[in-house]
Amino acid sequence: MQIKKVAETFSVMNELVLPNDTNTFGNLMGGRLMYWMDIAAAYSAAKHCNAPVVTASVDNISFKNPIKLGHYVHIEAHVTRAFSTSMEIHMRVWGEDTLHQFKYESNEAYFTFVALDPNGNPRTVPQVEPETDEEKNLFEGAMRRRQLRLVLGGKMKAQDATELKALFQ
Repeated sequence: MQIKKVAETFSVMNELVLPNDTNTFGNLMGGRLMYWMDIAAAYSAAKHCNAPVVTASVDNISFKNPIKLGHYVHIEAHVTRAFSTSMEIHMRVWGEDTLHQFKYESNEAYFTFVALDPNGNPRTVPQVEPETDEEKNLFEGAMRRRQLRLVLGGKMKAQDATELKALFQ
């Protein structure tokens, strides 16, 4: 199976925060941002495997700074690592006040997607080749994050999470 570079999976999505997207404080609603993040991550995953994809998991999303009404949302997504049929997608999100020319970090997160065959069953995905130091660090940490997701989701026993156990021994 072919190997793809992380850069080939890179996607960018931008949205303008309109009144319908905000809460009573004039901040972008978290659910709307998660919806946009899901779209950006799905696009990155689909670029990687050239197949339909579905969201399998969403890691913790902690908001550092709210994004205000009238500001732009900038989402960057890329595949950090591919497993058998799933891919971990890393996203960074910024808000941008174009009037004052100020860009600020909002949050980052990891989503997991599974590629599907024409019958809706999981299908094998290409592996990922990290090139930069940052890509290599994200790649190396992906197995630990995956095992943590599987343990928390009840799909793996804690004693079988060898990458996680190595952190504590």
